[in-house]
Amino acid sequence: MKELRIHGRGGQGSVTAAELIATAAFESGMYAQAFPAFGVERRGAPVQAFVRFSKDKIRLRSQVYEPDYIIVQDSTLIGDVNVFSGMKEWGIAIINTERRIESEVPEGVRLMTLDATRIALDVLGVPITNTALLGAFAAATDVIHLEALERALRHRFSGEMAEKNVKAANLAYNEVRGGTV
Repeated sequence: MKELRIHGRGGQGSVTAAELIATAAFESGMYAQAFPAFGVERRGAPVQAFVRFSKDKIRLRSQVYEPDYIIVQDSTLIGDVNVFSGMKEWGIAIINTERRIESEVPEGVRLMTLDATRIALDVLGVPITNTALLGAFAAATDVIHLEALERALRHRFSGEMAEKNVKAANLAYNEVRGGTV
């Protein structure tokens, strides 16, 4: 079983991201579960969402305390929340940022940064970064297939909004695969 913890702020789509990635994992032939953890439940407040993926049935129902992967939608959370808490030494951290942050990353964790905000603004016209970060996750981990993510996005969104989100995911995927992050 592999576990993902998504860190974001209320209104950034962390819960939607967890649901989409669980759907994509299911589309990729795995069992999956996605669930949020809320605090004060207001826009801008720190939130977490969790995803588990496995080839076997998942019976665990707790929060994710030792993730294999993390996605950080807002790099300003790094100073406010210990986003790396419990990360496995060989884990992968995908962070939406345009700046260098290596000094904050625990030893042994593989860091991938991506300016997902730029992609979201260019493609969607709004700074909602979740689908771009999911494309980066697909490229960095091979846990989900890009085609499965595309199907999940088209199931969740419709028409032009679906195609824009697919484009954002593909751009991020290609940046990560191309080694430009």
